[in-house]
Amino acid sequence: MTLTQAPTLADFGRDVWWLVLIKILAAFAFGVVMTLLGVWFERRVVARMQTRPGPNRAGPLGLLQTLADGLKMAFKEDISPQGADRFVYFIAPAISAVCAITALSVIPFGPMVSIFGHRTPLQVTDVPVAVLVLLGVSAVSVYGVVLGGWASGSPYPLLGGIRASAQLISYEVSLGLSVVSVFMLAGTASTSQIVAAQADNPRVSLGGLEFSVPGWYALLLLPAFGIFLISAIGETNRAPFDLPEAESELVAGFMTEYASLKFALFMLAEYIHMVVASAVVTTLFLGGWRAPWPITAFWDGANEGWWPLLWFMAKVTVLLFMFVWLRGTLPRLRYDQFMRLGWKVLIPLALVWLVALGGVRVVQQSDLTTTQRFVIVGGACLVALLVVMFWPARKRPVPSAAERLASRPEGSFPVPPLDLVVPPSPRAARELAGKREAAGDPAAPLPREEGKADG
Repeated sequence: MTLTQAPTLADFGRDVWWLVLIKILAAFAFGVVMTLLGVWFERRVVARMQTRPGPNRAGPLGLLQTLADGLKMAFKEDISPQGADRFVYFIAPAISAVCAITALSVIPFGPMVSIFGHRTPLQVTDVPVAVLVLLGVSAVSVYGVVLGGWASGSPYPLLGGIRASAQLISYEVSLGLSVVSVFMLAGTASTSQIVAAQADNPRVSLGGLEFSVPGWYALLLLPAFGIFLISAIGETNRAPFDLPEAESELVAGFMTEYASLKFALFMLAEYIHMVVASAVVTTLFLGGWRAPWPITAFWDGANEGWWPLLWFMAKVTVLLFMFVWLRGTLPRLRYDQFMRLGWKVLIPLALVWLVALGGVRVVQQSDLTTTQRFVIVGGACLVALLVVMFWPARKRPVPSAAERLASRPEGSFPVPPLDLVVPPSPRAARELAGKREAAGDPAAPLPREEGKADG
């Protein structure tokens, strides 16, 4: 075994206690520091999109602004609602923060490295079902949001907590279904072994030169990658899916009644969830800590030593930019649109993709000729294309103004129809009559442009 070899499951659980403690503290520091830098990064990027400076006073380039905001939160007065459940109200932010940090324990940051003379994987721990641990931790973390909204004793936090629970149920299904395709190709649910499975780069010959193209699952499993990415954004409660904390509707959602350090813990959990989501997408679909294809094609030592940590951080930063970019460009979805996207689009697409991928795997492992395989795959694609082309479009009839008035519930506030023609004011009517008399024909209509101007 060399220092550059990718770790296996047998390499975990052999570290001395102080080395395990160092890796745990490093993972915790990674989450906290990435939160501080993530808030600063989001402010600077959104400011650039909106053509304004952003934080630029506290420290160089405003880097200490987030630290100053954290200290300000710590010294704020901690106010608790009178009707709140004290214990649950206090423990809810801790549940969200602890679950977010715990997810970092199974993220592979790099290969086998040497730390103070000890060979160890650049990962806290790994188990054969590490991805299921990530899904379980993300499912438990929503309890912090739900309990925080319920324990506040206020209607707005309660609505935010209910939205968060519905959001988890809706998007956890599509998230899990998209991960199944990764299991089918990698043959394992271990995060370190999924990264190792993406190391098999196919060779491509171009102009007499051979290059290795990336074997990332983002390319091989493109539909699953898109479904997982959208579901991960929905799981992190980020815009345009930030319905549990919609300030235009629910003040601050489940965090409305929180202040001081407890509010800071909720913010910490939100940004750590965003970092964890980026790290999970990197691990499952973007080759993990391995260098991108153009670098590996010309540099054999790109995945040696501590260099993979740099590639991992670069991929996470690109995904964090995507989170910020979406927040700065897309408006918040309506709740019915959000639920429709999860139940009627993502989940059916994930199921269809799993069936198609299973069929492809069966064809690959069967004793068929190349021509027979192409015929089967081409026939399946043709059937799918015909179904999409001739699927009956559902058109909703547009009711008339009379139908809308007839269907209005009794006692409701009357709303004028969109095709209503507003009559001219009395003054405009008198001026119109005067112009008609001056024209010599009081009953003759005026030209269209004149009537528009008078109206």
